[in-house]
Amino acid sequence: MNRRGTLNPLVLLLAFVGSAPASLAGEWFERFKGEATDAVLHRFLYAMPKGGDLHLHLTGSAFPEWLHEIALAEAAEGVAYYVKTRIDNCSVYAGQADAYLLLYRTLDQHRLGALSECERDEYQALGALDAEARAAWMNSVRLDAPYEGRDEFFERHWQRLGDLLRNPHVVAEILYRNMQAFADEGVAYIEPQVPVFGFLDRTGTPLDPEAVLVLYRQRLAQADARATGVAVRMQLSALRFHPDAEQVVRRIYQLAAEHADIVAVNLVGREDHDRGHPLRFLDTFRDLRRTYPGVRLSIHAGESARPDSHVRDTLLLGAERIGHGLNLIQDAPTLLSFRHGPYLVEVNLISNLLLGYVDGFDAHPFPEYLRTGVPVALSTDDRGMWDSTLTDEFFVAVREYGLTWAELRALGRNSLAFSFLDQPSKSRLLAEYERRMDEFATDFQRRGPALLDDVQPLRRGFVCRRYGLCAPPLPTGAPGSQSVGVNPHGTTRNKLVFHGNG
Repeated sequence: MNRRGTLNPLVLLLAFVGSAPASLAGEWFERFKGEATDAVLHRFLYAMPKGGDLHLHLTGSAFPEWLHEIALAEAAEGVAYYVKTRIDNCSVYAGQADAYLLLYRTLDQHRLGALSECERDEYQALGALDAEARAAWMNSVRLDAPYEGRDEFFERHWQRLGDLLRNPHVVAEILYRNMQAFADEGVAYIEPQVPVFGFLDRTGTPLDPEAVLVLYRQRLAQADARATGVAVRMQLSALRFHPDAEQVVRRIYQLAAEHADIVAVNLVGREDHDRGHPLRFLDTFRDLRRTYPGVRLSIHAGESARPDSHVRDTLLLGAERIGHGLNLIQDAPTLLSFRHGPYLVEVNLISNLLLGYVDGFDAHPFPEYLRTGVPVALSTDDRGMWDSTLTDEFFVAVREYGLTWAELRALGRNSLAFSFLDQPSKSRLLAEYERRMDEFATDFQRRGPALLDDVQPLRRGFVCRRYGLCAPPLPTGAPGSQSVGVNPHGTTRNKLVFHGNG
């Protein structure tokens, strides 16, 4: 239909002989982009159905207000958390920096009780923090200041969260909160990298990985998690530069071989740490493949501004997907091997900018990969620490690189087609994704921006700071503080279900 509501003969002819060219089929979207403000474009992308997020670190995906709410809820289970709010130069630690000098570190009552009286006095109960101290604690795990960067993120954020991330009930709740928030964005599938080592139960007793996995599964089986409609499969990861990394890889590989809901093994951690180079693990993976069949690998590689052979070497390990792949652009032979598959690059635009791997979005290789046939999908990495969403990744991609409707659809399709789902589940989600996108496009062409009138996107700090797309923050603990998205046509709270004539 054209704007007057009459049938365009050319469109009718193309529909009869086959699908229209992408440029023609997405003409409505080009008009919309040309007229839309940033706020309307962001609202459109929030409402747009999405496929999956294949690259997210679960413990880095929790927004600080979630962490605060979850931690306080643990009090009902007998767990109390305390935050370091001052440094009194306790003599036992005189001259020692790093961990001792780290403000806003979080401990539970078990760890706090083991400290000296001087050190205990440096901590306040999390629930007793005043508004200023609470805001400072939350800001300490956001990468939101221009002077922050790689070292702040890798060396301080995780350490500040401390004992919160040793409680599997906290991490399981983070998983559920993510399911809620992703559902509000129209996401169908997530493949989080979940931790299984170093956990304690609520009494302070160590838990083995199998016990941790049981707790995750119990949370996923609860009615509220199932009601989100988001499919979840887990990845397990090893810190690549750890002295015992090979032993960890062997254990998680075995777990992945034994459990169908663990679909991949990953290597994580700074690639500028020389002890984590990919070929360190070549013999380990080759040995494991002699014993265990069917274990998939999605491995971080190329998260660096300097050229190296890490992406190529990671393919040699057996990886089918590459996390980041930023410096793949500097390895021409390997780049050519990516064109048109079989490998996918999990692109994290906001992460690469905030960690200083690119100076600006104009320096990112994403559009080159996308438009030369390298399979790519957008993902969020550590979105809680970036204070961003998957919608924000799409917004950056459209605003900075002028993505077409066909390219948007391809990104969502790739995120499902290259997932590690079993084939029946993958086929079902792909078919559902195409249906939802067709209906969304049809509804938007019929109604225009009025379709978005009731859409209230969750706008986080990143798009506020960079693009001025700000929303007043909800008070911590207020109803809906974990998610404020509203789906205009949803038959449930968390799913966009468009009806062609609705």
